Amino acid sequence: MAFSVSALFLFGVIVVIFIRNKQLKMSHAIIAALFGFMVSQSTAAKPIQDFLNQLAKTISSVAS
Repeated sequence: MAFSVSALFLFGVIVVIFIRNKQLKMSHAIIAALFGFMVSQSTAAKPIQDFLNQLAKTISSVAS
Protein backbone atom coordinates (compact mmCIF):
# COMPACT_ATOMS: atom_id res chain seq x y z
CA MET A 1 0.00 0.00 0.00
CA ALA A 2 2.89 2.39 0.63
CA PHE A 3 3.95 2.10 -3.00
CA SER A 4 0.52 3.05 -4.34
CA VAL A 5 0.33 6.10 -2.08
CA SER A 6 3.77 7.29 -3.14
CA ALA A 7 2.96 6.59 -6.81
CA LEU A 8 -0.23 8.58 -6.43
CA PHE A 9 1.74 11.45 -4.91
CA LEU A 10 4.36 11.26 -7.68
CA PHE A 11 1.76 11.29 -10.44
CA GLY A 12 -0.04 14.15 -8.73
CA VAL A 13 3.15 16.20 -8.60
CA ILE A 14 3.84 15.47 -12.28
CA VAL A 15 0.32 16.59 -13.25
CA VAL A 16 0.69 19.80 -11.22
CA ILE A 17 4.04 20.55 -12.90
CA PHE A 18 2.56 19.98 -16.35
CA ILE A 19 -0.41 22.22 -15.56
CA ARG A 20 1.82 25.00 -14.22
CA ASN A 21 4.07 24.81 -17.30
CA LYS A 22 0.93 24.90 -19.49
CA GLN A 23 1.89 21.59 -21.08
CA LEU A 24 -1.23 19.88 -19.73
CA LYS A 25 -4.57 21.60 -19.73
CA MET A 26 -6.94 21.22 -16.81
CA SER A 27 -9.48 19.40 -18.97
CA HIS A 28 -6.85 16.82 -19.94
CA ALA A 29 -5.94 16.29 -16.29
CA ILE A 30 -9.58 15.77 -15.34
CA ILE A 31 -10.09 13.28 -18.16
CA ALA A 32 -6.92 11.41 -17.12
CA ALA A 33 -8.12 11.27 -13.50
CA LEU A 34 -11.55 10.00 -14.51
CA PHE A 35 -9.90 7.38 -16.72
CA GLY A 36 -7.80 6.26 -13.76
CA PHE A 37 -10.88 5.84 -11.60
CA MET A 38 -12.60 3.83 -14.33
CA VAL A 39 -9.55 1.56 -14.78
CA SER A 40 -9.32 0.97 -11.03
CA GLN A 41 -12.81 -0.54 -11.07
CA SER A 42 -12.25 -2.71 -14.15
CA THR A 43 -10.82 -6.20 -14.48
CA ALA A 44 -7.53 -4.64 -15.58
CA ALA A 45 -6.90 -3.25 -12.10
CA LYS A 46 -5.41 -6.47 -10.65
CA PRO A 47 -2.84 -7.06 -13.44
CA ILE A 48 -1.82 -3.39 -13.38
CA GLN A 49 -1.36 -3.51 -9.60
CA ASP A 50 0.64 -6.75 -9.87
CA PHE A 51 2.87 -5.17 -12.52
CA LEU A 52 3.47 -2.07 -10.41
CA ASN A 53 4.28 -4.20 -7.35
CA GLN A 54 6.76 -6.29 -9.34
CA LEU A 55 8.30 -3.14 -10.79
CA ALA A 56 8.71 -1.69 -7.29
CA LYS A 57 10.37 -4.89 -6.06
CA THR A 58 12.72 -4.90 -9.07
CA ILE A 59 13.70 -1.26 -8.56
CA SER A 60 14.28 -1.77 -4.84
CA SER A 61 16.44 -4.85 -5.47
CA VAL A 62 18.52 -3.01 -8.07
CA ALA A 63 18.88 0.06 -5.85
CA SER A 64 20.11 -1.90 -2.82
